[in-house]
Amino acid sequence: MSDEEDLMQKARTRFDDLCRALNMDEEASTEAWRSYESMSRNFTLEGSELHWLACALYVACRSSVPTVGKGTAEGNYVSLTRILRCSEMSLIEFFSKMKKWQDMANLPQDFRQSTDKLERNFTVSAVIFKKYVPIFRSIFKAPSEEPPRVHRSRKQRRHPCTVSEVFNFCWVLFVHAKGNFPMISDDLVNSYHLLLCAFDLVLTNALLCNARKDLLNPDFKGLPEDFSNKDYRPSAGPFCFIQQLCELHDGLVLEAKGVKEHFWKPFIRKLFHKRILRGKEDSLTGFLDPMNFGDSLLSLSRLYEEHVLATGSLDERIFTGEGANENIGTPGPCLCDGMESQDSASALKVSTPLTGRKYVQEVRLSSPLSYAMKSVGRLHTLLSGTKHGPSAKLTETLRGCARDPSDVISQRLKEMFAVYSQHYEDSGAESKYFHLAEALYYRILESIIEREKMILGDADLSCILEQDIFHRSLLACCLEIVTFSYRPPGDFPNVINIFQLPAYHFYKVIEVLVRSEQGLFREVVKHLNQVEEQVLESLAWTSDSPLWQSLRSAKVPTCQEVMPPQYLEQSEEANSGSIPLTPVKVAGLPLISTTGVSPSPTSLQDRYSSPPTGGFRRRLFVDPVEGEPGVTSTGSSALTSPPQTPIPKTGPSSIVTAIPAGQTVFTVTTNSGQTMTIPLQGIANESGSITLIPVQMGGATLQPLSAQTLTGTLTIQSPVTKPAAKAASSSLRKGSLSLFFRKVYHMASVRLRDLCAKLDISSELRRRIWTCFEYSVVHCTDMMKDRHMDQLLMCAVYVMAKVTKEDRSFQNIMKCYRTQPQASSSVYRSVLISGRKRQASVSGDANKRTGGDISPVPIRSSSTLLAPQPDSAASTPTSASDRNFSSSVEEDERGDLILFYNNVYIKHMRSFALRYSPSSPSTPPLCPYPTLRTGSPRRMLLSSKHSIYISPHRTGSSPSPTYRDRISYYICTSPPNRLHEINSMIRTGETPSRKRSIPLEEEASPKRVCPDSHTTLLRRLQDIANDRSSSH
Repeated sequence: MSDEEDLMQKARTRFDDLCRALNMDEEASTEAWRSYESMSRNFTLEGSELHWLACALYVACRSSVPTVGKGTAEGNYVSLTRILRCSEMSLIEFFSKMKKWQDMANLPQDFRQSTDKLERNFTVSAVIFKKYVPIFRSIFKAPSEEPPRVHRSRKQRRHPCTVSEVFNFCWVLFVHAKGNFPMISDDLVNSYHLLLCAFDLVLTNALLCNARKDLLNPDFKGLPEDFSNKDYRPSAGPFCFIQQLCELHDGLVLEAKGVKEHFWKPFIRKLFHKRILRGKEDSLTGFLDPMNFGDSLLSLSRLYEEHVLATGSLDERIFTGEGANENIGTPGPCLCDGMESQDSASALKVSTPLTGRKYVQEVRLSSPLSYAMKSVGRLHTLLSGTKHGPSAKLTETLRGCARDPSDVISQRLKEMFAVYSQHYEDSGAESKYFHLAEALYYRILESIIEREKMILGDADLSCILEQDIFHRSLLACCLEIVTFSYRPPGDFPNVINIFQLPAYHFYKVIEVLVRSEQGLFREVVKHLNQVEEQVLESLAWTSDSPLWQSLRSAKVPTCQEVMPPQYLEQSEEANSGSIPLTPVKVAGLPLISTTGVSPSPTSLQDRYSSPPTGGFRRRLFVDPVEGEPGVTSTGSSALTSPPQTPIPKTGPSSIVTAIPAGQTVFTVTTNSGQTMTIPLQGIANESGSITLIPVQMGGATLQPLSAQTLTGTLTIQSPVTKPAAKAASSSLRKGSLSLFFRKVYHMASVRLRDLCAKLDISSELRRRIWTCFEYSVVHCTDMMKDRHMDQLLMCAVYVMAKVTKEDRSFQNIMKCYRTQPQASSSVYRSVLISGRKRQASVSGDANKRTGGDISPVPIRSSSTLLAPQPDSAASTPTSASDRNFSSSVEEDERGDLILFYNNVYIKHMRSFALRYSPSSPSTPPLCPYPTLRTGSPRRMLLSSKHSIYISPHRTGSSPSPTYRDRISYYICTSPPNRLHEINSMIRTGETPSRKRSIPLEEEASPKRVCPDSHTTLLRRLQDIANDRSSSH
């Protein structure tokens, strides 16, 4: 018998023992063993085989079983807690291994969602149990203070309940109530308020129960004032301690009272009516009486066990049981001592994405529950005074449009509410969430319209307000904000699946919303940032995404075509003139620093516009000189420096100067026919005028202007629409597609920078990796279809390190990648190799080896990867129904990242990557790398009642003038009386009379004004142009 057969025989023996201990039925046992055999053949399963067998058993137990009546029953009533106990596996370890098992077995999405919900329920309960212990101790006496029980005769079977028994009873009552409301079982805020309701009920019963005063802690601040008197008698009226509990333990009074009236009371009345709880049904009291408590606790525990078995959920009594640390998998003291599981708590905390980590502090000692409470509190403060419908101001604005969209908006909301309600059980919570989202939707819509008017002026907004996808995306985003506030980590991407919104269209509204609404809680903004990154990295690249339709009419832009020059790194190559990135200093004019300057705010219409294919546009390119060849497309614009295009020569006296393609030019023609073209850099201000700054590009000298040229009648040439050569384009492209790729490139550059720093990769190699990644996105775009951006990034790191002889193993690359906040094991464990409609076919030359071996040796990069096999196509699971793991072209074939690299990536990228090897005769120029952004991405609203903002002080740029009704204070630079003026403005509402104020407007680009000694020429040019235009 071989070693492999011997291992399988031992595993079979342990599996049979496990099935006998669980009293498992034969059908589920057979299915579980068949699944385990397939996995062990195709994957390397590290760790205890008993743990993997438990995963296989759980999947088999949760499969649907046909019933005698109608429908199906889910599960075979085998407790998850028993499976874990018999397999000696902790709960946290189960969730970790179950995620890997789901990826390997390619389980259906419904099963994955149920497992995710199970984990969310557990994390919510773990966080709430941390609060349960101190709240209980504040209300009731500690078990150590309880007097010893007096031994009674055998006939005295009923005895008063102890503090420990009340501790267990209150927790079971809470978890049973929480489990009966699936809509809020993973809702952190509402679940916490359910807990406060449970404490309120038990506290009321302890006060009203005869001789149970000894259970209560006399130091509890919520007790009646005369409670300490010996002759204290409770009043006849009903007790309610919700307000005191919320004030003492960070609850929201209105939320808690709403939960008590609509959820808690009806549920408790049913328990009394069914005699699960014994006592007085009319007052909901009496279950702590010695004659009732024992039966109530026994009936409640039995009912909860039936619920756990029927739903396959976790038995949350595990938190109060013995050996809680071992069963849950938490290190350190017992949970009953109030210690929190870091693993469970971190699941509800919002991890700051890499793109935003420079804007926040490193560590904040706050629990997920306090974050959720603050977020809900901020949400209610934000919506205070608002209604479900539009405000009077918004109604008037909508009526002022060319076509009033009010009725269409109202009808759309009704339809979306109906769709949303169909996807959830009728618990009432979905209606509450939607109505809050509706109020937030109208508030933010009004803010967006005001911001658009600031950018576009008095332009009619009917075009954008009539876009159905915009309104649906905005409401879905508001719904995600509300859901996240109550139930971190939110419901994305389920919320866009409910409304069938393409992720590519949905993401466009996120930045618009954040910029327009300054009152959002910090954690909400971080969550929306994560949502946007999920779209950019994978969701927008699915095969059914509208992105591919946009790419049919417009090619993928390079980073340089969409990224502002100030956001691209300068290198020796750029400074030498091969890739002009920033203006060269003009003789007599200082070079204006652009560090930290943000581009002008993008309008909503730009975000929802298609890539420009014609019509009016600026004249970014000029005609070539007669006799000189024009620029032609080379198909590799990302790797070649933009050539310089000469100025048209229209007469013998023309001044011909080479100006790089993409530079904005100002062309004037005098009466004598002379034509002069001046390279310009313009800065738009708030009034709509443009300040022009002459800049020399490529080292050319600016020729002096004669008096005749300046005083002659000017004819400003109109912009010419002319198809431009792709290789020569270095201007910023407009439209929603360009904005999308600008965000993609920025996010990819931040992740790659972090990965290279952890791998100790030099900046030169990092630029080579970036060039390789950009090439794959621009020229091999199909590799992104149904895949993840991080997969291409890691492959680019490996291949460029390989060809430059600075090898980095895939194992180390994945190890460093796992430290990034967005990292997921499925990114490198389950990669699409070939799909139903797409096979990994590469044209002729790409398949040929041009020299050098840059294919990795298959390795195991983490605990569970594909086992090396001769036929890699047969080693990857295809679907849940295909247990033989065949490589049929009818199903998606998936594998790990190494398999993707060997079978797909390197076939597309080999010839390009080898051009950067030391033996290559010519090395293509490198693409510019995006810089790290400086400055905060948004202003922070400090007060919900006053327009007080704080934003970073920009260095290296002059402050711009602003409206007279605003006051700004620069820390360490503004005079002290400025603070007095701000305080006076808040108290009185009147602005002190001042000539000007200096704001810290983040959204508007800082103005860079030329020194006075150099503005005379520009003013004269503008005056002449204005006089000429007014004469027409």
